Amino acid sequence: MNELLTLQEKNEGDFFYREAIKKLRANIQFSGKRNKIIMITSVFSGEGKSEVSVHLAEEMANAGKKVLYVDADIRKSVFLDQYGITGEYVGLSDFLSGQVDRVDLIIHPTSIGGMDVILTGHDAPNPAEMLGDTQFKTLLEMESQRYDYVFVDTPPLGQVIDAALVGQFCHGAILVIESGAVSRQDAVRVRDQIEKSGCKVLGAVLNRVSRGSGKGYYGSKYGRYRKYGKYSRYDKYGKYGI
Repeated sequence: MNELLTLQEKNEGDFFYREAIKKLRANIQFSGKRNKIIMITSVFSGEGKSEVSVHLAEEMANAGKKVLYVDADIRKSVFLDQYGITGEYVGLSDFLSGQVDRVDLIIHPTSIGGMDVILTGHDAPNPAEMLGDTQFKTLLEMESQRYDYVFVDTPPLGQVIDAALVGQFCHGAILVIESGAVSRQDAVRVRDQIEKSGCKVLGAVLNRVSRGSGKGYYGSKYGRYRKYGKYSRYDKYGKYGI
């Protein structure tokens, strides 16, 4: 048994956010029993994709499901920092590169009952090739037999191709969009890329909408276009453009 990870989140969100996550969980359950391997991606970095992914996995576990959260954002994971996890842990990149030969060695139980995690592992020079390999497909299919849901947190598809490669191995995808930060054109482009991979788009989450807008934290419309100055060439994803 691997070391238990105590998840001490820095920002758990308020009541309205938590209620929105509960609704998202319910919608996924009603989407059908065959949707077990679900990818979560976004258009750009910083839209809250990983926060939504982890909270969704946690909420599903709290609802009595056995859940595996896979941090497949090998390029720029925020999970360890978000939950204050320190130390050296082997993870997904170590398994896909052949440095670890058993899946059970990279699965960690957590302090959230019913929720296990696979961390990203050590930095790798070829994350896209790793994630697109059939070995990852085998891993996901095998774990979907042991877990009720497998949630795969992937890099933003508007900046790197990784999520499209992962999508071919998933039953469904959720697109997280920050309100007011993404144009409809970019959101549709990413949606189309997901569908081209053969993955069904289950829906889009409009994140970080002010409650004063009347739409709560989750809405149905894409935000207005604005320039993306914060996604500069210094962003870690920048050098891996599509």
